[in-house]
This record gives sequence, structure tokens and C-alpha cells, in this order.
Amino acid sequence: MGPARPALRIGSITAEVPVVLAPMAGITNAAFRRLCREHGGGLYVAEMVTSRALVERNPAAVRIVTFDDDEAPRSAQVYGVDPATVAAAVAIIVDEDRADHVDLNFGCPVPKVTRRGGGAALPWKRELFKRIVAAAVDAGAKRDVPVTIKMRKGIDDDHETYVEAGLVAQELGVAAVALHGRTAAQHYSGHADWEAIRTLKEAVTKIPVLGNGDIWSAEDAVAMIEQTGCDGVVVGRGCQGRPWLFADLEAAMRGSQERIRPDLRYVADTVYRHGELMAEFYGDEDKACRDLRKHMAWYFKGYPVGGEARRALAMVESLRQLRRTLDDLDLDSPYPGAAAEGQRGRAGTPKQPHLPYGWLDSRELTEEHRSRLAEAELDVSGG
Repeated sequence: MGPARPALRIGSITAEVPVVLAPMAGITNAAFRRLCREHGGGLYVAEMVTSRALVERNPAAVRIVTFDDDEAPRSAQVYGVDPATVAAAVAIIVDEDRADHVDLNFGCPVPKVTRRGGGAALPWKRELFKRIVAAAVDAGAKRDVPVTIKMRKGIDDDHETYVEAGLVAQELGVAAVALHGRTAAQHYSGHADWEAIRTLKEAVTKIPVLGNGDIWSAEDAVAMIEQTGCDGVVVGRGCQGRPWLFADLEAAMRGSQERIRPDLRYVADTVYRHGELMAEFYGDEDKACRDLRKHMAWYFKGYPVGGEARRALAMVESLRQLRRTLDDLDLDSPYPGAAAEGQRGRAGTPKQPHLPYGWLDSRELTEEHRSRLAEAELDVSGG
């Protein structure tokens, strides 16, 4: 039994369990958030919405910032590269009471974003970063909606921005900062630099600092807090196919060693519950089952589910078919231990950051860069 961890306070919001679900495109929709909330407490962030899409009232963007009636607090992440557009998007969320908390994405490492100066590349342009953050904070302040930021260490090891960005954010009234301990160049490869999280925590002392990267278990979360002193953890890929991780995390944060070690029946029932929630979310069983397919490999990692069964699960078209296929598994199979744990998804390899020509020559924007930034607001995953 370890020590209980204090609640996470972000402006006017209190999360009794200092755990945040990272926004992941195509993953953290309302159905998945509910599934995770059914297991444990925390702050559950919706998929990222681009500011321009929200301002233009794109139906998909509006849907992202539409929450279940019983979801509280409601947390949205906004991505943008233009201060006025970001401010307008946050104003929509605030004025229409669409969320209780807004996070800004400065962590996306995807080349089609960074090559235009967005995502993890943007804090390099310090004045633009300041203007975007200030505009969002001002828009949120109208109704006491706290604004936070999520970022990476920087573009690469020679162009780190995280300490400076954290201090600027604190000065501008941001309610918390989250650091993914990788650079854009690392993408998701290698190991997250928890020492950088500790460095940021030592520098940014007036607001909570959250750590992100390589949290695959409750023990990892506890270790990160102990090693870095961070005020809470942000969990992304580690919960893919493992929504019960939030039960483990809540237990750990309360000082308990209780953990869920699911047998195959538990996993199958969770998959079916996920399918039900997806069908409710989409209002279309076929679409729900097609979307669910990408989760199958994550759910059954390490379990004795053969190739034929996995192929069948990856082709389900209805909840009835899903239930029948799940029931054909050897549901009495016990928890397989380490084989079911660890990294989820592909880590990939380090990548040379794709940046606008001459981006690293100066910390200030050129007119050419300014014109290209408008192209960066694309629907992509946050990092």
C-alpha cells in the first residue's frame, strides 16, 4: 500500500483521481470515454477539434464537442495556428457551454502538420505561441473555463522549447501544462524522457505539471509521479484495448495495490460493451462495428485467440455477430500475464522533422511562414 495522491486541481475543476485520458483522434469519442469512466475516475478529454472546423460549424467538429449529459467535467482539446481563430473556437465552446475545460494542442508530431509549422513545431515561434495561448485564456476567462496546454519537449534535441513554453503559459494564466517527454523527431519511438518532466516541474511552480509518455500500467504512473514530482499523469496509447487501466490507476492513486487482471471472458464482455456504446454513439450498428475493428488487436494482445478468430473479429458487421464471435472464444482462458501488458500499437522509429523551409533560422515568423500556417489546421491526432 503506497501513499494516496492528492486530487488534481485545474482552475475551477477538481479531478479526484489525478489521471487524464489523452485526446486521441478516432479513439477518444464519447463511447470510449464512457467505457473508461465506467472503470475509474479522472479527466477524460475528447478527440482534438480544429479551431477552423469548429468556427465553420463543420458537423463532425461540432459532434466532437457534444458531450453526454452525465459526463462531468467535460474536456475538449482545440488545435489551431491562428490566434483569432483559436479565440473564436474557444469562445464557441465557452459561450455555448460545450465544455468545462479546454486544452490546447502543441504536441502533434505528424509531418503534414509540422511541415506547415503547426503542432510540436509551433512553440519554436515564441511570439505566435504567446498570442495563441493568450487569446485562448482570455476567451475561457469569460466564463471561468480553464485553459491548459499539452506539448512535447521541442522539435528535436537541438531545438527544445518546453521549459520556455511552460513558463510563458504559466505567466499568461494557463491552468496546467502537460509534457509528453519526447520531441517531434522521436515521434513515438524510444523512451519518454521523464527527467524532462521533472525539469519542467521544477521550473513551473505555480500551476500543475502533468507527465505523459510510456505509462503502460498503474505502476508506471506511480513511478512517474515519484521520479518527477508531477501533479498527475496523462495516459494515451497505454489504455488502448485496456479501458480497465483506469480502474488500476484509480486504485494506485488511492494507495491500493488492487488491480484488474482480466480473463478472456472479462475482455470479451468489455469488447461487447464497447460495441454497444459505439452503436449508441453512431446510431448505426454497421458503422460502430467497423470502427470497433481497429481496437481488436489491442484488446486481445497476449490472449490465446487464434488467427481465424482474430480475422472474424476484424470483420464483424453487427452486434449480434460480434456477440456470437466472442462467445466462440475460449472464455475461460485466464489472464496471460506479461504477454497482455506493455506497449500498445506501433512505436515506429525516429523521423527527421518535416518543417517549413527556413523554420529553424529564426524564432520569429516570416511572411512566408505566416501564409503557410493557415494550411496547418487539419484533422490529425494530437501527440
